[in-house]
Amino acid sequence: MQDIVIAAISKLLAAKKQPNVALVKANLSQPVPMPVIIDVLARFKQNPSDFEKNAAEQTTKPTVQTAHSQSQLDRIEAKLDKLLSLLENK
Repeated sequence: MQDIVIAAISKLLAAKKQPNVALVKANLSQPVPMPVIIDVLARFKQNPSDFEKNAAEQTTKPTVQTAHSQSQLDRIEAKLDKLLSLLENK
């Protein structure tokens, strides 16, 4: 769960935004308990340099994730086309 919060903080840092509880919570990919958010945010405020390294990596990750998502979307579309052609033949 902490990884999700760290990723949200890194995403905010990459966008040049100062992380706070509300922004972090709004940028989470899935629900996380508030104490976990507060704990990770407190660690960020104590040692921001660790999170800034993740922010630098975060700027390169979206292109990889987008390529993976596009590949997955292409496979889903191919399967859907095949199903539609099977239904049309019946």
